[in-house]
Amino acid sequence: MKDLLVMKFGGTSVGSAERMRIAARLAAEEAAKRPVVVVVSAMSKITDILLATMRHAEAGDRAGIEANLTALRARHDEACRELLPEARQPAVLAKIARLIDDFERIVNGMAMLGERPPRSIDEAVAVGERLSVMLVAEHLNAEGVRAAAVNAQDVVVTDAVFGNASPLMEPTREKARAHLLPLLGQGVLPVITGFNGATADGRPTTLGRGGSDFSASILAAALDASELWIWTDVDGIMSADPRLVPDADVLAEVTYAEAAELAYNGAKVLHPKTLAPLAEKKIPVWSKNSFAPEKPGTRIVPAIAVQNGTRAVTSMGNVAMVSLEPASPELNGVQVMARALDAVARADVEVLLFSSSSYRQNFCFLVRQEELERSVRALESALALELAHKYLYPIAVDRDVGLLAAVGEGMQGKPGLAGRIFTAISRVNVNIIAIAQGSSELTIAVVVRRDGLEKAVRAVHAECGLGRAHAAAQH
Repeated sequence: MKDLLVMKFGGTSVGSAERMRIAARLAAEEAAKRPVVVVVSAMSKITDILLATMRHAEAGDRAGIEANLTALRARHDEACRELLPEARQPAVLAKIARLIDDFERIVNGMAMLGERPPRSIDEAVAVGERLSVMLVAEHLNAEGVRAAAVNAQDVVVTDAVFGNASPLMEPTREKARAHLLPLLGQGVLPVITGFNGATADGRPTTLGRGGSDFSASILAAALDASELWIWTDVDGIMSADPRLVPDADVLAEVTYAEAAELAYNGAKVLHPKTLAPLAEKKIPVWSKNSFAPEKPGTRIVPAIAVQNGTRAVTSMGNVAMVSLEPASPELNGVQVMARALDAVARADVEVLLFSSSSYRQNFCFLVRQEELERSVRALESALALELAHKYLYPIAVDRDVGLLAAVGEGMQGKPGLAGRIFTAISRVNVNIIAIAQGSSELTIAVVVRRDGLEKAVRAVHAECGLGRAHAAAQH
């Protein structure tokens, strides 16, 4: 279908009746000009309520379950009453009740079992998206824009890794085209749940971290869209976190690779896997602010003609460093590294940075704090024999660290750039604990003490000539 646009609205962009009204208007304005598919997240904080309710169920906390169900109903009922004309409300309130009843049925099953099976979590947590999609579609219909609520379970086909499923693109392409193209052909605007899908035999799954954006890019690729717009609550991709660097500026354009690196190193932009389905077809993405839709946002493209060194500096504070060191020269350090990385990979942990020394073969890697316990357990299990016989020193963990990364495709071959970055950090009296730079030279990543992270980010941002002041000086 020619000139198809996929629009994705995040949780804050549909976080209230007013935000849903604005999202619907933005979608309707574009749908008047060309075919549009809309992908919608759950209302902000709703996924947290759903997951907390399941934890209460596992613990047998009936009062906690009831309190959360009451909050869930109240939030969506209120949005329904604010969004829709009175005559349409009873039917939609009944649909909300049925969806929440479905969720309650699954939660009661968890309470009886005393556990939360991953497959049941995936089925239950998608209720948040199903509720918001229904409300947005109903509002569009009330406004005279023909729309249909679509459960992504019917269009996105995945493997059976519950909680972190991966799409199977060919069957998804077939299902998405069969389900959505007839709607578009009839002038109907499909409003689709983000974050969820189903296995080929129909078992509900979810796509893990960054799942709603990922859903949108999967559908954009499956439908051969001309572009994807991702609506959030920020003006676009910035040269640094504006809370740390007041001078940070919105980047007009970044490459897929730069956006992925920025996200991987803590920037609140698209999750790296979001860009993967788009790369082959070179579908451009816009990151836009639904709270200020008049602002142009950031365009994410396969390549940029002129590269100018570092494009942005990003950081993460909620990280921990894990270090391992052989205590015996008989122990092959490379084998220990391989087994350690295999163990954390099997535990589904993302390694954010890896650094090693050659002679003593000690090495360290960085993980998110919420994945630290899982990482250490996996290492203790995989290296139990070496630890017990003291061939390895005890696993060392440092929680008082932060990650800083300078990112830009134009950094490759820039002589002295790494030295300038390190000098800028030392100039503000911040010690560097570990360094990593991949062979692509796209990112220089540095681990520093947590209390020096913000100072270091500001220093590197200024040293690399980023931000509004520098842009103004150039003009």
